Amino acid sequence: MDWGMKNRMSQLIQPDGRCFFLPIDHGYFQGPTSCLEKPGETIKPLLPYCDAIFVTRGVLRSAVDPQNSKPIILRVSGGASVIGKDLANESITTSIEEIIRLNASAVGISIFVGSDYERESLTNLSGLVNQCEDYGIPVMAVTAVGKELEKRDARYLGLSCRIAAELGARVVKTYWCQDFDRVVCGCPVPVVMAGGPKCETELEVMEFVYDGIQRGAIGVNLGRNIWQNPHPVAMIRALRAVIHENYTPKDAYDLFNSLKK
Repeated sequence: MDWGMKNRMSQLIQPDGRCFFLPIDHGYFQGPTSCLEKPGETIKPLLPYCDAIFVTRGVLRSAVDPQNSKPIILRVSGGASVIGKDLANESITTSIEEIIRLNASAVGISIFVGSDYERESLTNLSGLVNQCEDYGIPVMAVTAVGKELEKRDARYLGLSCRIAAELGARVVKTYWCQDFDRVVCGCPVPVVMAGGPKCETELEVMEFVYDGIQRGAIGVNLGRNIWQNPHPVAMIRALRAVIHENYTPKDAYDLFNSLKK
């Protein structure tokens, strides 16, 4: 790994080996997502507590202050919407010149293993890695499942993560599941957890994040369970304590309750 790649990875993964990414890229296929209608206002109080932002170029330019930003993971895949026929039908949306121009610390792309567009999404990943490696820019692969949420089991996610790593992803974002250690153990690059749909309770979020960390994940890429919470700052601070301060779910939940008052 050359100096540029090491430097960018060190911006994302903190000295304790953990990371906390805040995704606000949902609008690229969902439109104005609830609580993210004005993304700049949503993230402003949250930025001190995350390690990086996962965002599209349009929202980055229009809503993120370039003078007070965290490292940027740039979403560079898209082309399908939630009302379209198939969310898996994505392409690369952003050129390598644009990635460099926007000073991204990393880029993120979805892959859809097992879908009708499996080959296209995997070759998208391979082509992106080929370009970004030339410039020392890490690629994060996102093991997306589209609308088929039942695919979130260790066998499927383990397969998807391993393929992403084999094709050159430097980091893989995937969902927490039962037997999550099987997913992590089969993936030779760092794994971060996605948040997925909003959980029923705050404690539920803290429990799956804690369990995933114990089973080998280095952190999270988690958005809706933070900025859709009625107390987003309390939530992000409590989750940060799980990731970077080794809080148990109970301790983190107590912290959340003390901060939300």
